[in-house]
Amino acid sequence: MRNKKFCGMVVLLLGIVYNTANAKYPGWTNYTSGMDVNAVASEGNTIWVGTSSGLVSIDATTGNMEFYNHANSGMPDNYVFAIGIEGSVKWIGTPSGLVKFDGTNWTVYTMANSGIPQDYVFSIAIEGNVKWLGTWGKGLVKFDGTNWTVYNKTNSGLPDNLIQAIAIEGNIKWIGTDAGGLVKFDGTNWTVYNSSNSGLPYDDINAIAIEGSTKWIGTYYEGLASFDGTTWTTYFTGNSGMPHNNVTSIAIDGNVKWIGTNYALAAFDGTNWTIYDYDNIPCLPNNQAVDPEFFIVAVNGTTKWIGCLLYDQRNMANYAMGVVFKFDGANWTMYKTGNSGLPCDFVYSIAIEGTTGAKWIGTGSGLTSYDGTNWTLYDESNSALPYFAITIPAIAISGSTKWIGTDMYGVAKFDGATWTLYDTENSGLPDDRIITLATEGTTVWIGTYSGLIKYDGATWTVYDTSNSGLPDNNIIEIAIEGSTKWIGTPSGLVKFDGTNWTVYNTSNSGLPGNSIFSVAIEGNIKWIGTAYGLAKLSGTSWTTYNTSNSGIPNNGVTNIAIEGTTKWIATGYGLAKFTGTNWTVYKQSNSGLPNDEYISTIAIEGNMKWIGTLNGGGLTTYTETGIEEQTNLDFGMRNADLRISQNPFIKSTVISYTVPPNNYYTNTLLTNVQLTIHDLSGREVRKLVSGIQKAGSYEVSFNAKGLVSGIYFVKLNAGNISISKKLILMK
Repeated sequence: MRNKKFCGMVVLLLGIVYNTANAKYPGWTNYTSGMDVNAVASEGNTIWVGTSSGLVSIDATTGNMEFYNHANSGMPDNYVFAIGIEGSVKWIGTPSGLVKFDGTNWTVYTMANSGIPQDYVFSIAIEGNVKWLGTWGKGLVKFDGTNWTVYNKTNSGLPDNLIQAIAIEGNIKWIGTDAGGLVKFDGTNWTVYNSSNSGLPYDDINAIAIEGSTKWIGTYYEGLASFDGTTWTTYFTGNSGMPHNNVTSIAIDGNVKWIGTNYALAAFDGTNWTIYDYDNIPCLPNNQAVDPEFFIVAVNGTTKWIGCLLYDQRNMANYAMGVVFKFDGANWTMYKTGNSGLPCDFVYSIAIEGTTGAKWIGTGSGLTSYDGTNWTLYDESNSALPYFAITIPAIAISGSTKWIGTDMYGVAKFDGATWTLYDTENSGLPDDRIITLATEGTTVWIGTYSGLIKYDGATWTVYDTSNSGLPDNNIIEIAIEGSTKWIGTPSGLVKFDGTNWTVYNTSNSGLPGNSIFSVAIEGNIKWIGTAYGLAKLSGTSWTTYNTSNSGIPNNGVTNIAIEGTTKWIATGYGLAKFTGTNWTVYKQSNSGLPNDEYISTIAIEGNMKWIGTLNGGGLTTYTETGIEEQTNLDFGMRNADLRISQNPFIKSTVISYTVPPNNYYTNTLLTNVQLTIHDLSGREVRKLVSGIQKAGSYEVSFNAKGLVSGIYFVKLNAGNISISKKLILMK
């Protein structure tokens, strides 16, 4: 199993193309760091790279790169486990299914529409027109383009259902498992080799490569093995030139074996070992704290393409940058596999500088800024930050001054020219672990694990449970309303007007929970995100929204942003838009969000939403385009429904819809119904239904004659309900 670690550094970005021609979700853009490089495959002059942030193509001659991700292509997921090349067709393994890409069209195979037993496709091998797929715990799959055959522990000789590697030798399949060893399958018979009955050093197989009649097997932390059908030979650091015992990949180039390991790349010609690391790869970052981990190797003619993960020993839990090396035998070139200057794909905080429009982004691996063209990473060389791979949980901006909170090193101030770092040794800070920040004019309010701090530029004032009305020293959130501070803690919501402290909790208010993650101010209304739902405080009246009584997708509300009268709500499982009446939920399945889990922060810039995730999804932007696909409605009207029989469709399709009672509670039966077709700008291009209808189910045929190919939306308005679904017309 691959050893995941994290790291980074800004490297070569050349000839980048942001693919938008086949954008599945217009208005959405994913920005990523590249992170894990899990797969490299060669298709003529094109190198295909699979990362945790999407699919990348590199022109082997020019170095031009094109990025495909969930927002701009038919990729169902940004995480790519495996790539197999069949002629001009790319087969891509993801956690959300098997993807076929012919250069123009994307086809996704999942449990819902195929015979695949699981959507996690972890390994791929091509045998003629047959695809062999390894799943994450559901066995081995054979797909001939029509028929699906599944092999698992119950119906075959497989000793383990987690398939990590597959290699083809004639008509024989060699299969590497997670815990069951190496398997030989000739189409009829199964033979299992493990550490008990063979010379295999370990039963966890990372990689397999075929050299003539010899099999080369890479294991997890137990070295390399070769097997010629009779004799086993084991290579490890104690008896050979192996640089590390965790073998992540193997590629054959003539009689040379290229072996990816932790910390170094090895070339073995059967006698001599050549090791490539800091000493002889000139384009590795010149920083001994940054270690390379070589995950994948592909051979294209005389050139080797090597996928590598760079991780920083000082922050291995959060910092990663994926790169690909090109090595022609003499020269090394390094390509960054991300489409942005993000140092990692864990985004904790976003703040927008009003005077310049620059985005300041705090990640699990440092601070970066983006002015719409250029990305700047801040580290010890150009700021007061101690090094680049630190977590930035909070950023606040006042005028041109940026306040940056770190997770271990205090708070930094940057006025555009001068950096100052405040910590427990040189200031009144009681704790260097910063959780949240808010500015009030020239004063900064700082939330730490040891209380609330006010700093006006001269004086530090610390408020904690011993000298104030705070119920807890852990300050999670601060929001400013005039001269009043609203403070979120694990023990309730606190109002502080500069003199008086008022604590709201589940026992004395309408709060659904005491852990307060977020607070947003809308006029005189406070919106409060808790672990148990969203609360609205208007004067003295409380309203609670949760998964039982509203369209909110998850009760863990991590962040709230206000756009006019619309609330954008980040949750532990999806993003919600709430107009005060209608709910729209955005998830990976219906939007350009890279994943559903742990949306951490939202910032509003005009009509654009900047969205950060903590589950490796990076940074996403969303600009609403005229009309959008809605998935959740006014909770009382969820009996409404809208379905499309064929989508995509060529000439015509049937649209089915259900009209609920006009009033859910009084069951009024007559409703004013409008069913219309719109283009991407929101312009109505067809009216299918217009008039009063009784509650019930209906069907209408839609003929697209006269319309050009592209994306449209069908919109159902029934009383105060509005639902829209995407239509794809293909001619």
